[in-house]
Amino acid sequence: MLYPLSLIYGAVTGFRNFLYNSEVLKSHEFNFPVICVGNITAGGTGKTPHCEYIIDLLKDKFNVSLLSRGYKRKSSGFLIATPGLGPSDIGDEPMQIFSKFPDITVAVDSDRVNGVNSILRERPQTKVVILDDGFQHRNIKPGFTILLTDYSRLMIHDNMLPYGNLRECVSNMSRADIILITKTPPDLSPIQRRIIVKEINKSPWQNLYFTSLVYKDPLPVFSGTETGADILKKGNKEDRGIILVTGIARAELFKEYVSQFAGELIHIPFPDHHDFSAGDIKAIAEAFTSLQKSHKYIITTEKDAVRLREFTNFAEPLRSSFFYIPTGISFLNDDTNEFNNLITEYVRKNKRNNRVS
Repeated sequence: MLYPLSLIYGAVTGFRNFLYNSEVLKSHEFNFPVICVGNITAGGTGKTPHCEYIIDLLKDKFNVSLLSRGYKRKSSGFLIATPGLGPSDIGDEPMQIFSKFPDITVAVDSDRVNGVNSILRERPQTKVVILDDGFQHRNIKPGFTILLTDYSRLMIHDNMLPYGNLRECVSNMSRADIILITKTPPDLSPIQRRIIVKEINKSPWQNLYFTSLVYKDPLPVFSGTETGADILKKGNKEDRGIILVTGIARAELFKEYVSQFAGELIHIPFPDHHDFSAGDIKAIAEAFTSLQKSHKYIITTEKDAVRLREFTNFAEPLRSSFFYIPTGISFLNDDTNEFNNLITEYVRKNKRNNRVS
């Protein structure tokens, strides 16, 4: 029943892209580097850790700004993140990035052209803007585009919304300068790599790399508690009970990682970008109480911790047992330096916003 709707959706997005490609609709360009990090698939490809990787790569050499639409925020218009704002003001992912990188400019605006112009006006020292989830925003023509696709859900094997998860036809990956296969198993064999590269069938000017998620040591959701570095390592796994709280698009990998440390695991899933309520907190507390193991913890994602931290009424022992696991990325096949050089050299040249290829 959904397939005919996907054909209509594909026709609409295809006509829109045709208007931009034929320059009937104009795209805005800027006189400095603009890097777009996005996807064709709706949600779950790992844009935020990849944006953080690029920020960390550039922040010591250039003045970096990140622009997001601030999904599910309760504010409107252009807004720059400041210490007094929270996820309800700028969104959970921009808040996560701002918490990690308070020295860069993190801004939100659903109108990306207005957002970039506002950044230039209020932060004129900006040398590069990173567009978070900007692939479908054709009213801006980025100078460098990075397209992400999940290893377990490759865009070439997917279908258009609502029958599948594609926001636009997969042929539009030709707009990307770099294609990243994300969430790849670290032990991917050379044969599997060659099969995927052949299936993607990238253009000659495009670079293709594989990245894996890296799970780091747990950190406390609330300050004033133990660091959490050893909570998943000390003692016997069979004595450890974990409540897993997730509000992300695809929680399978995260659940698989955490489950290896738990003798007892209760997963409480929520929708992506979930706005937690008092009822949700009560359900988490009840599940925590029901754990039978001697060592009990609540584990959540880095993005969910941003929203959960707004609840200040967590009582002990829940408060000191609440941890999140930060994530990062790593490149497979020794491609780190090649990717880093492509990004830094594009920004260093600092020419008008032409495609790097």
